[in-house]
Amino acid sequence: MRAYLRAGGIITPLLTALIAFAIGGLVIAITGSSPFSTYKAIFDGSGLNWFFPWISSEDRTLAALNLQQTLILTTPLILTGMAVAYAFRAGLFNIGGQGQYFAGLYLGVIIGSSLGGLPGFLHVLLALVLGALAGAVWGGIAGFLKARTGANEVISTIMLNYCALWIGVWAFGLGGPLHSDDPSDKSVPISNAVHGSAKLPVFWGDPELQGLHVGLFIALVALALFWVLLNRSVAGYEARAVGFNPDAAEYGGIHAGRTYTKVMLICGGFAGLAGAIDVLGWQFAVATNDIQNAGVVGAGFIGIAVALLGRNTTSGVFFSAILFGALINGTSVRNLDPTIFKPELATNLTLIIQGLIVLLVSAPVIVTTLYRLRPKRSRPDPDVEVT
Repeated sequence: MRAYLRAGGIITPLLTALIAFAIGGLVIAITGSSPFSTYKAIFDGSGLNWFFPWISSEDRTLAALNLQQTLILTTPLILTGMAVAYAFRAGLFNIGGQGQYFAGLYLGVIIGSSLGGLPGFLHVLLALVLGALAGAVWGGIAGFLKARTGANEVISTIMLNYCALWIGVWAFGLGGPLHSDDPSDKSVPISNAVHGSAKLPVFWGDPELQGLHVGLFIALVALALFWVLLNRSVAGYEARAVGFNPDAAEYGGIHAGRTYTKVMLICGGFAGLAGAIDVLGWQFAVATNDIQNAGVVGAGFIGIAVALLGRNTTSGVFFSAILFGALINGTSVRNLDPTIFKPELATNLTLIIQGLIVLLVSAPVIVTTLYRLRPKRSRPDPDVEVT
């Protein structure tokens, strides 16, 4: 069984993803479409075929455009996945990634749409840092309540999600204090647009066609810092100790309450940074319709699936974020060929697969059962004398 436990970090998520996609294939077949053709179309629509050396130059150009969009979607998922994963390692369930993402989004657009005279680098840096701090404060509220009153973080973070959502709807809505002052937006519930000096530079693709921005590198640096924080820092050690057994950690001199607060501050910072990157990288404004849609299925909620499938590890979060980013982009109306699978059903297919992954990743008994089904080697009976 020790071999299974060592391999479980790879086997469990792989089996989970395969089972989820297999059930998704049955759903596709029920609709009258071919699962193999549909999944191939989704794969091509995600742009991951760009890595294949044998595709034609024309297909490679289209694949590059699709891959850029996939990586744009992957960037915030890496960060919100870490926001959930780090909390899990401390024994907390951070359902508030979406609210923390909103906090970073709001402050990012406020700073990005003001202070127009700042140099580009300083403007971007200030918006990103303050966006991350806004998310940290929003997450820290739940951590503080957990530490001081014992409030269940699941309940408090869910409530904070709704608070953040409706604050944004009010602030950027018609007549709201942060509504756009552009006369052309008088009847549109939207914020002011981000200044050019605050937009993240594009390093791959055409900036006019929403090329891939440097936010991806910021997310990768944050991912590396996440590994160091978790495995090579005192704060990470304390978080893991409290996650294993808060009473034993207290006995060993670790203050569990302070650890909960610090963990939620850090988690909120990751999610807030994701929101700031999105608004500075490709959204460039905040509309109330987008806030309400994201409040149902947004990067913060998908981050839960990313962390669960990635088993709260650095490499797992990275590959899970790519998987979900590719799935979302590959099933978009823009990319999926309607002759292969109806695009209006594709979004539901994405949600089905996400839901199945969350459900199945919580049931590692499947892997244990498969392990136990393998033939066992016969062992000599110790009570039988061998002559």
